[in-house]
Amino acid sequence: MDLFARSWTALRRAVAELPDEDFAQPSGCAGWLVRDLACHLVIDAQDVLITLVTPAETEPTRDAVTYWEVSATPPTGDDPLDALIVRLAAAYEEPRLLKFHLDDVGSAAGRAAGLADPDLRVGTRGEVLTAGDYLSAYVLEWTLHHLDLVAHLPGAAEPPAEGLARSRDMLEKIAGTAFPASFSDKDALLVGTGRRAPAEAQKAELGELAARLPLVLG
Repeated sequence: MDLFARSWTALRRAVAELPDEDFAQPSGCAGWLVRDLACHLVIDAQDVLITLVTPAETEPTRDAVTYWEVSATPPTGDDPLDALIVRLAAAYEEPRLLKFHLDDVGSAAGRAAGLADPDLRVGTRGEVLTAGDYLSAYVLEWTLHHLDLVAHLPGAAEPPAEGLARSRDMLEKIAGTAFPASFSDKDALLVGTGRRAPAEAQKAELGELAARLPLVLG
């Protein structure tokens, strides 16, 4: 849960420090600008708040790894919800308004996570997890979206190293195998989730795993 806080704080700080012109730059999410991704983070923060106050009585059905639905089809940006995010982001008009809303809702989500009992069972998406597992799953969400945020912004701060390492570990568990040791944590996440095509040398190192990529998480 501490890693959730560090990853989320780093991501929100990275958004807060962006100059206004960067919000019009492309992000690492297909079809989304940086402003669209920032708007999505507001929705993510709302989801965290909602889930942490949605207790469940039954036994957990998922954990931090099995929380994710995995497909092989990368998003195109044409999904109705994705399109709605684009319209919502445009409605902010000024980046400072989007920054304010993310800081406001995002800070509340961070406080709620810090107060949550890790053993509390919560319900989300028709499944039950402990709060600890739910927040651990979001370390992967925050880390991937932090990489998306800075994909075309070379001067922006990268995700925390410990978040990258933990996210790689979770992705390897989802894949059922390890990525080559020569892959950095960042490379493993970008290539593994289809955010970057592997170079020919990397594809050779991946071996049979290459045919199973990308692992698109939803």
